[in-house]
Amino acid sequence: MIEDIIREEIMKRIKDAEAEHGVRVLYAVESGSRAWGFASPNSDYDVRFIYAHPKDWYVSVDLEEKRDVIEYEIVDEIDINGWDVRKALRLFRKSNPAFVEWLQSPIIYIERGSFASKARDLMAETYSVEKGIYHYRSMAKTNYRGYLREDTVPLKKYFYVLRPLLSIMWLEKYREPAPIEFDKLRTILSDNECITRQIEKLLERKKRSLEKELAPPVAELNKFIESELVRLEKYNEHPGSRANDITRLNTLFHEVLI
Repeated sequence: MIEDIIREEIMKRIKDAEAEHGVRVLYAVESGSRAWGFASPNSDYDVRFIYAHPKDWYVSVDLEEKRDVIEYEIVDEIDINGWDVRKALRLFRKSNPAFVEWLQSPIIYIERGSFASKARDLMAETYSVEKGIYHYRSMAKTNYRGYLREDTVPLKKYFYVLRPLLSIMWLEKYREPAPIEFDKLRTILSDNECITRQIEKLLERKKRSLEKELAPPVAELNKFIESELVRLEKYNEHPGSRANDITRLNTLFHEVLI
């Protein structure tokens, strides 16, 4: 099957990256629309990974000057890059939304040791709900204003607005990181039959359409989006710096390097 061939190629490229850069990949996942659950037939594979260098690499005067990402140009349908584990944990401490979402991806290519599971255990004390709300609000606003107010709009951009808006609703209700699978996330709308029905129609169409398909805007969805963005403009709880204890993050970092 095509999926098996693609997965085999992804695993090969991760192994090649390890050999080329002298690193060990701890965790590798799918991070884009395929993980979110609304991929088009021709959607890219967005592979992200966390890696560690040998311990001595981190014990150096010029550590801050060393490159802490591995990136490759997109030459086909596979987009692959990774972060050094120290970079990942430093960003995790700041509630970096990308890393938090990677930890929750349902499509895992590699999970070595206990790094990812222990990082997930730290989410409750590390993640800032307020920072999450600010991030998702900005994402929704940017995509709505940039793409969904024309006579014809890219269908996929609805999900780049709806997913962050529903994530905010989840954060407000449960005070914990929102799931990245759209099917789980949209259960937050269980009492809104009209919007749920429109989203279901859009999902079915998105799964059959190509990535850049244009269509007339969906009036009901635009009305819902606009009302949520107006409501969120009043959100003014400052995200600030969370007073989380870095000790456990340091412990996890040291465990990776043993």
